[in-house]
Amino acid sequence: MPGHWRHQVSYTLVGSHAGAMTGSGGGFGDSVVNYRYQLLGDGDSRIAFSPRLSFSVPTGDVTRGRGAGAPGLQINLPLSVALHRRFVTHVNAGSTLVRGAQDADGCHANTAGYSFGQSLVYLAHPRFNVLLEVVHSRYQSVVDEHRTSWSGTTYVSPGVRWAYNFANGLQIVPGVAVPLGVGASKGETGLFLYLSLEHPFAKAR
Repeated sequence: MPGHWRHQVSYTLVGSHAGAMTGSGGGFGDSVVNYRYQLLGDGDSRIAFSPRLSFSVPTGDVTRGRGAGAPGLQINLPLSVALHRRFVTHVNAGSTLVRGAQDADGCHANTAGYSFGQSLVYLAHPRFNVLLEVVHSRYQSVVDEHRTSWSGTTYVSPGVRWAYNFANGLQIVPGVAVPLGVGASKGETGLFLYLSLEHPFAKAR
């Protein structure tokens, strides 16, 4: 499921249910607008590096644990290496800053966070991949006015994704994964559903 586009703009819509607020139900979280630049390589290269800058829009309901309550800025540095014609590994380090984040009681504080991920992808078919990912995150949460506390999570996520390619250039990529908590997150289990619709705005040169 490779691409050959040097500049990419995308947006992300998130549906979530905050496990810490069992009665809140599910709903939309914060939305994210992304810009990615293919700095090194492409979908056919052995090594590819494509930094991404993201801007989060506070569309989620803070009182139900589905948003930060303020705009945020995130940077990710993903590196992909083809180990074999059927195996690819991805390394991703990222950091997030939110100025004036809120908690459910309306208290405000600036928050920061960082994450590190490592994944292995088995290319079972050009349009079907099997994935295994480990992600560790540390982040601040608002606990009082101008006060925060640090928390951390670690998950191992086995999953699959597949692609539908259309003659007009549209590619639809669904995916599903099951995050399993390890370490301090042991005992936590989730379900991650993914759907990507990709279409070029112009013909590749």
